[in-house]
Amino acid sequence: MNRDLTCGKPQKVLWAFCLPLFGSVIFQQMYNIADSLIAGKFVGENALAAVGNSYEITLIFIAFAFGCNIGCSVIVSRYFGSKEYHHVKTAVHTTLISGGILCGLLMLAGFLLCNRLLVMIHTPEKIMGDSALYLMIYIGGLPFLFFYNIATGIFSALGNSKTPFIFLACSSTANVLADYIFVRFFNMGVTGVAWATFLCQGISCILAIAVVFKHLRLLPCEKKAELFSFPIFKQICIVAIPSILQQSFISVGNIVIQSLINGFGPAVIAGYAAAIKLNNLVITSLTTLGNGISNFTSQNVGAGKYDRIHSGFQAGIKMVWTVCVPVVMLYLTIGKWLVYLFMDSAEGPAIETGIQILRVLAPFYFVVSVKLVTDGVLRGASRMKEFMASTFTDLILRVVLAVILSGFMGTMGIWSAWPVGWCIGTIVSLYFYRKYYLKLKK
Repeated sequence: MNRDLTCGKPQKVLWAFCLPLFGSVIFQQMYNIADSLIAGKFVGENALAAVGNSYEITLIFIAFAFGCNIGCSVIVSRYFGSKEYHHVKTAVHTTLISGGILCGLLMLAGFLLCNRLLVMIHTPEKIMGDSALYLMIYIGGLPFLFFYNIATGIFSALGNSKTPFIFLACSSTANVLADYIFVRFFNMGVTGVAWATFLCQGISCILAIAVVFKHLRLLPCEKKAELFSFPIFKQICIVAIPSILQQSFISVGNIVIQSLINGFGPAVIAGYAAAIKLNNLVITSLTTLGNGISNFTSQNVGAGKYDRIHSGFQAGIKMVWTVCVPVVMLYLTIGKWLVYLFMDSAEGPAIETGIQILRVLAPFYFVVSVKLVTDGVLRGASRMKEFMASTFTDLILRVVLAVILSGFMGTMGIWSAWPVGWCIGTIVSLYFYRKYYLKLKK
C-alpha cells in the first residue's frame, strides 16, 4: 500500500512508515550475520575471519547499490509528493537502466581485481583462499543486490514500507536455513555460506521487481512515461553520487581499518568480524530510519509543506533514541554472549576483542543516531553539499585517528577513533541543519 507522508501528525506518520523499515533492515542484516555466525560456529575461527575479511570489500559494492537506492528514492518521493505520477514512472525506468549498466561495470572490475584487493588489505595466507571464494560468489550475485536495493528505494518513496519488510522476512529466514543446511549437512564450508546468500537474495530480488511494476501500473497517468530521461537522470545523480561517495569512503575507510586489524592476527580479525556485525546491525538500522526521514522530508518538499520538516526531525530523534536504549543496555550487559554467538569458544583473545569493541562504541549510539536523522533531513531536502561536508568530517577523522592511535594504543586506538568521529560529525550536521531550519522559518 502506498502512503502519503504529507498528511497526518508527523510523529504518528513516521512511526507507521519507519517501523516496517526498521524490521526490514533487521532481517536484511540477518544475511550477513547468518553468514558469519554459521561460519564461526560450524566451520571454525578462520572461516569467520575469512567471511569478515571479505565483507569489508563487499561494502564497496553495497555503497553503489545504496546510492542507487537513495537517489531513486528521494527523487521518486518528490514527484510522488507533487502527484506527478508520469515522472515517478520515468524516474523508476531511468534508475533501473542506469543501475544495470553500473552493476555490469562493477562486476567486471570485481572479477578482475578480487585477488588484488585481498592482497592490498594484507589478508593472512590462512584465510586467503576462503576469502577469495566467498568474494567471487558474492560478485556474481551483484545484479540481485542492485535491483533489490532499487526496488526497496521505490517502495519507500511511495510510502510503502510493509512490502519490502515481508520480502526480507521471508528471504532472510530462508537464508539462515540454507546457510545451516549447506554448511552443516552438505559440508560446503564458506562456499555454502556464499551460495545460500546468492540464491535467497536472487529470489527476493525477482519478486520485488515484479511487485514494483504492479504498483506502478496502479498510479494514474495523464502522460506516457519515458523509458529514460536525462534531466531526471541528472537529478538522481545529484543525490546518488554524494551518497555513493559517502558509502564508498566508509568502505575504503573500513578497508584501511581492516588492514590495520589484519596485522594483529586471525584471533583479533575474528573478534572484530563478530563485533562489527553487531555494530553494523545498529548503525544500518539507524541509517535506514534516517532514510525514512529523507523520504518524509522529500515528499513534504515536493508538496510544499515545509512546516512539517522540523516536526519530522524532532519525531525522528525520539524514534532513534527509543531504538538506542535497549540496544545499548544489551551490548553493555550481555555483550560477551552476543559475541559468543559467532564463536566456538567463550574464552580467548577473539571474544575479548569483540567485548572491548562493543563497550567502546555502544554508549555513543545516542550521538551517531542524531547525526543520521539530521543527515536524513539534509539529503531529503537535497542539501547535498552540507550532507557531504558533515559526512566526510566524520569519516576522515575516524580513519586518520585509527591509523595514528593504533601506533601507540594498539587495537584500543582503532576502536576509540569511532566515537571521536561520530561526535564531531554530529556537531557539524546539527550546525548545517540549524542554518536550513532558520531559512525555512523565513
